[in-house]
This record gives sequence, structure tokens and C-alpha cells, in this order.
Amino acid sequence: PSAHSPPWGQACETPAVSDNSPPPLRILWIDIDSLRPDHLGCYGYPRPTSPCIDELAAEGVRFDGLYTSDSPCLPSRSALQTGLFGIHNGAVSHGGTAADPFSEGLRRGFRSPRAHGSLAAVLSRAGLWTTTISVFGQHHSALHWYAGFNEAIQDGYNTWSAEGVGRHALDWLARNADRDRWFLHVHVWDPHTPYTGTLEDAEVLGGGRPDWVTEEVLARHRTQGGPHSAAEVMGFGGSGSLFAGNPAFPLLPDSLDSLDDVARLFDGYDTGIRRADALVGRLMDALAAQGVADDTVVVVSSDHGENFGELGVWCDHHTADEYTHRIPGVVRWPGMLDPMAGGADPGLHYHLDLFASLAELAGAEVPEHWDGQGFAEELRSGDTSSGRDELVLSAAAWTVQRSLRWEDRLYVRTRHDGYHGYPEEMLYDLGSDPHLQADVAAEYPEVVTAARSRLDAWESEMLETTPGGVDPHDIVMEEGGPFHVWGELPEYLERLRATGRAPIADQLERRHPEAAAGGGPAKIRYF
Repeated sequence: PSAHSPPWGQACETPAVSDNSPPPLRILWIDIDSLRPDHLGCYGYPRPTSPCIDELAAEGVRFDGLYTSDSPCLPSRSALQTGLFGIHNGAVSHGGTAADPFSEGLRRGFRSPRAHGSLAAVLSRAGLWTTTISVFGQHHSALHWYAGFNEAIQDGYNTWSAEGVGRHALDWLARNADRDRWFLHVHVWDPHTPYTGTLEDAEVLGGGRPDWVTEEVLARHRTQGGPHSAAEVMGFGGSGSLFAGNPAFPLLPDSLDSLDDVARLFDGYDTGIRRADALVGRLMDALAAQGVADDTVVVVSSDHGENFGELGVWCDHHTADEYTHRIPGVVRWPGMLDPMAGGADPGLHYHLDLFASLAELAGAEVPEHWDGQGFAEELRSGDTSSGRDELVLSAAAWTVQRSLRWEDRLYVRTRHDGYHGYPEEMLYDLGSDPHLQADVAAEYPEVVTAARSRLDAWESEMLETTPGGVDPHDIVMEEGGPFHVWGELPEYLERLRATGRAPIADQLERRHPEAAAGGGPAKIRYF
């Protein structure tokens, strides 16, 4: 070495640096499919479906006015991952062009802005190791779901039920729970149909089922039509049902012929919730075993809810209504949300708003182009006055609808009825008619006119920043309507007439002449 060189040992020493690494942060997001909040104890349900979730709610914050902007599965999670309403990201259906996000075109560049701005990518840049354990992306071919996740775990349908998913989630926690910064998404399909519970499972829950469905209500529903109606609980019924007459599903009747059948459906759904809740308990036990339960953020939510007779739909999620779109939201964030611990936020929020807030609380930089409006400061302070004045809810996989939800009102505008026979506009008073049995649009024309104007204004504003100014609902309509009804009408018309519902068949034939004649896209079946 030269005379001016430091000694070898000194030259090789690692320079001292200050420790600017972010503090530990662990977030567990438990995503329970098709979960409507009013079947959870913490939301007032009398049956013991959710003791573990209830315990989390008692320690954290419950969100009473949380809604998915878009439904069902693929549109909801696409909105959440991109931070964008379906009208902006383009993924609003389960098939056809609108099942995939819009092309980013010249905006794409070397790096996709949408992928770079995904929820997982935002959290990853904040220094969290991001992992998803879910079959969702593969099942729906929604490969954009994986953008920003450092790790994705799924082995086909073994990552479907709570039991299968739990095996992978518990293994991941055993290996990673004590790491300083991570975000783990655990998705279980329970309680989505088919309801796989047993009669013995249902006995554990006892009574306390919803009782608003009376003999009179059921008799009226038996005369209605449409997929997943009381006369055909699974899809369009008949030979088209994958589960028709299958003894493996004792809590899933083919049709609702009596109130006992209705009770079986509630039992099937509630036992699925109980299984998902049991996984929540196992995950919490695993965190405790690793010594990190008390400083791990836990989020419980869903992609959408489930209808049980609302708008004539049973055991599925077709419409832009209260029960398909309202979802549970429970967040336990020790030390951060203590002012709200054990309480509830009553405000109207999209799921995009909640997760934008969680990203802010995690110290992440929330992209300006997200449609979600964070309210992190309000959560920190315990301020429950935040929330939107109204929400726009969109559906385009079984029907093509947008709704306006405000105060205790729901205005629904239908472009394609999904063969349910809905009128173009409907209005419901949730205060006096919580289960959407009486359309009062004709009684309140001034309310309908005002709601129509506000929805028109929202659509116009959104289309100003939608690629090409194209509404993805227009694409769905141009391609023959919502994916799940493609090619189904001719056979269904025969079923309606064979089961004494000829007037409904005649109405649908007049409304959808091309589809009734066998035109339009053909139905696609893979299994």
C-alpha cells in the first residue's frame, strides 16, 4: 500500500450507519368470501357464528357502513387491489372483455402504473413482505391480483376452504410471524356456496335464524323467476345445477318448498361462517404462540355479501343492492386505534376507503390516482363523523346495475335484469323495508328523479378519467349482457313454463328476444 493508504484492517471496516429502518409492523388480513355482516355476533346476530371475530371487534373497531364499490368476487377484489372503481379499472364482470382490466395503452411504459400502484405494491414499497394465500387469482384468471405480492401461495382447490387454507396459513406464520414487517392476506371461500356443512354442524348453532321469511313471503317468492330464485336455488335449476339432488350438501336444497328449506339454507350459510371463524381463532393462537399476537394488526373483511331473498335472489350475489354490497369490517390495531377500541364507525365508506386508510396508518405513500379516500387521522383520533354522503354501487356479472345508497334509501338502475324481470328503476326504503321487498319508486317520483340525476353526474365525472371514456358496463351490454346468463334463456324459458310461471317466461321473451331465440354468446362451462 502507498504511504497515504490506511492500514488494511481499517480499510475493510464497515462504516458506521444510523439505524433508520422502519419500526416493526405485522398485518394479517383475513378475507372471508361472501360474508354479510348481519350474520356475525358483533353486528347483532343472535346465533353463535363468530365468537373469534366478535372478540377481535371487542378489542378493535367495527365498521357499520362499509360497502364494496363493485361486485361480485372479481370486480370487488380488482377494485381493492388497484384502488380504483370498476368504471376506472375496467374489470367489472366474470367473463368477456370486461373481466380483465382496461389496457393501459401508452400509459403503460416500462412499468405498469396500475401494477406499481396496487395495494400490495404500495405496502411492499413501505417495507412489508407481502403474501397472499388464496385461490382467487387462479380461479378467476385474475392474474393482476398478484401485482406487488412478494409471495403467492395456492395449490388449487386445497386453498379453497378454511381447512385447506388454514394449513398453509399456519405453516406461513410458524416460519414468518416473528419477522419485523409483513402483510399476510388469507382468503377463505367459506361461507360461499355450495354450503358444505352437516346437520350436526347446524345443531351447534341452535335457533335464532332470521324470521322475516314467513309463509306468505315464501309463497310470493315461489312465484318469482330468475336464477337463484326460491324455485331454483342454485343457478337456473334443473339439469343445469351442479349440485341438484346431491346428498353431499344436506343444507343446500334445490328449491324452497317450505320454511324448513329456508331454515336449512340459513344453517348452511351460518355453519360456513362458523368454520371461517374457527380459522380466525387458530390464526390468533398461532400469533400468540409466536409471541406477536398483541402487536399484530388484524383485519377481517369480505369481497361482498350474500342475498337471502332480497330482490328475489337466494344464496348468491347478483345485484347492486344492500346485501350484496355491504360487507363486514373489523380492524384491531393495538396502540394505533385505541381511542376507538370496542366501538363502531357508522359512516358510509367504500372498502377502498378503509384500505387506503390502513395503508396510510402503515406509513405507506398512497397513490394520488386511487379512488379510495383515506380517513386515517379520524381513526387515530377516534372521530366517527367521517364518511361519505352517498355511495355508488355497481354490478355487472349477473345483472348490469348501478345503485345510489344514501341515508336509508337505495335507488337501483338496471340495464340488464339478469332474467329477474327488474324494472329500469327501483327505490327502496331500508328503514321500513330492510329486506327490499317493496319497490316504492312509483310513490316517490321526486326522489327517483333526484337520485337519477346524481347517478348521472357521478358517471359523467368518472368517465372523464376512464381510459377512452368508455364505461365497462357498455362493453358488457355490447357483448350480450352479463356473463353468467349467457346462453341460458331458451332452456330457462322452458323451465318457467313447465313450472307454472308462463307469464314470467312471456315477459322475459318479450324483453330479451335475441337471447330467447338462442342468439348472443353461448354459455361456457369448464366443470
